Amino acid sequence: MQADGAKVLVVEDEISIRKFIAVNLHRNDFEVLEAGDGEAALKMAETYRPDVVVLDVMLPGMDGFEVCLKIRKSMPHIVIIMLTARGEDMDKIMGLELGADDYMVKPFNPLELIARIRANLRKMPSRPPVKGKRIFYRQLMLDLEGQRFYKNSREIELTPTEFAIMKVLLGNPLKAFSRDEIMNNVWGGDYFGDLKTVDVHIRRIREKLEDDPSNPCWIETVWGIGYRLGGGEQP
Repeated sequence: MQADGAKVLVVEDEISIRKFIAVNLHRNDFEVLEAGDGEAALKMAETYRPDVVVLDVMLPGMDGFEVCLKIRKSMPHIVIIMLTARGEDMDKIMGLELGADDYMVKPFNPLELIARIRANLRKMPSRPPVKGKRIFYRQLMLDLEGQRFYKNSREIELTPTEFAIMKVLLGNPLKAFSRDEIMNNVWGGDYFGDLKTVDVHIRRIREKLEDDPSNPCWIETVWGIGYRLGGGEQP
């Protein structure tokens, strides 16, 4: 998806920070929506269907984690970027575990946030989609047009980031990818993020795909390298 004209919902209770983010998004040709708490964010997301939600963890009332979970359940294809406090590693991991696509640590350079938004939007399908494009491997099927993923004809709901990772792996079965290669393929070569982000997304995919996530047979760990799509058979 092209970043130009994309709709971004900024959820931040501190007005000065929210306005600062909004101004920089406007300057980079994004359409901006604003919310100061979780309840307002959910209503705006449901009404306006943004492409991206920039979501602060610390919100009055309903916190960012709960908002993330609710948005992800009802609107799985929205990109969610969470804002966390410096040094709060558990906040980063929890946000990703609940379905966030990415995170930023406060304070941050607004240009980096713009770059993160654009990198995540590149994972979204272009409009119009390529008609009839599907990738098959054993019992798995990735529908690029409908942005759907199936195992044994049963749909498995994936976030945009999870879908992009499966596109890389499913398009190259049995090939080992390093974390760097996965990150470059999914987020782009100009993206500089924490490689642990890849591990968390892989863990979430395994929980949805594997019969036994603790003993995965589809997404295998290649020690010292990264991950590969295996044959789907238990060793």
